[in-house]
Amino acid sequence: MTNSIVALIEMRNALLIARLTRSARAIVKILLIAIATVTFYFTSDLALPQSAAAYPFWAQETYPETPREPTGRIVCANCHLAAKPTEVEVPQSVLPDTVFKAVVKIPYDLGAQQVGADGSKAGLNVGAVLMLPEGFKIAPEDRLSEELKKEVGDTPFQPYSEDKENIVIVGPLPGEQYQEIVFPVLSPNPATDKNIHFGKYSVHVGANRGRGQVYPTGEKSNNTVYNASATGTITKIAKEEDADGNVKYLVNIQPESGDVVVDPIPLGPELLVSEGQTVKTGDALTNNPNVVGGFGQKDAEIVLQDASRVKWMIAFIALVMLAQVMLVLKKKQVEKVQAAEMNF
Repeated sequence: MTNSIVALIEMRNALLIARLTRSARAIVKILLIAIATVTFYFTSDLALPQSAAAYPFWAQETYPETPREPTGRIVCANCHLAAKPTEVEVPQSVLPDTVFKAVVKIPYDLGAQQVGADGSKAGLNVGAVLMLPEGFKIAPEDRLSEELKKEVGDTPFQPYSEDKENIVIVGPLPGEQYQEIVFPVLSPNPATDKNIHFGKYSVHVGANRGRGQVYPTGEKSNNTVYNASATGTITKIAKEEDADGNVKYLVNIQPESGDVVVDPIPLGPELLVSEGQTVKTGDALTNNPNVVGGFGQKDAEIVLQDASRVKWMIAFIALVMLAQVMLVLKKKQVEKVQAAEMNF
């Protein structure tokens, strides 16, 4: 009896130790995953920051599902804060399995220059995202006519993701050459794809020109206005260069009480303040270097038309016209008969 009790106690202790061991392993695994995640984000966003010319590819990484928010706004507007016009031309209706072109126009003053990441002046780049209806996609090269090939040129199109070929992005491209971007589009065929139906669909277009004012990380770029973060007197404006060779200004603001506040300003914007000047919180320390850059979006509609419906509609119109002609002829005949009867 005693031996049985001892065996049961030992078995219970072994089970408890095993459970504690599994719990400890699970906790260690969670901690390792958390450390790896933090390390990844730190090295990718801080140690290896991405180039400012990466738009609109940033939308792919920040918004992997879709570049269009539930409100209808395309996410490029989160970084390109200035609103600029964008135009799109698509046919009113298309037939199944046919190639047509969607033309995105990005107008701006070609004489304008933007501030580069290093503070130098350069021409503007452009980029665009075209959100086609489900089933529509960029047409393969062997389906393009010679004329359309010339219009498209060497424009590099890229699907938003592997499973979203109907969303196409392009850019950055030199704006001097690509104020108009021609997208060759292949319409789907409901006869071969049962998920596609004839009817009216929406097309969404977004296009930007120039660099954005905010990075996806939330930090300001050097293509925007910098404001004072405190009220006080500017005691010093110093120039500093980091290990990577990036130069920035350090504006020291001394409040009436408390420590000095330092506002870092990268090269690019021009300083509007000087030492000894009094500023208030929110006052502009620099000009706005973003002259013509910005983002715009446009919505359009396109009808996937059934060819048989078009034929029947033409036949119906022809029948109606024939009926009207017959009525007119019959009326003339009746009038002649009535005139003849009156003469008798």
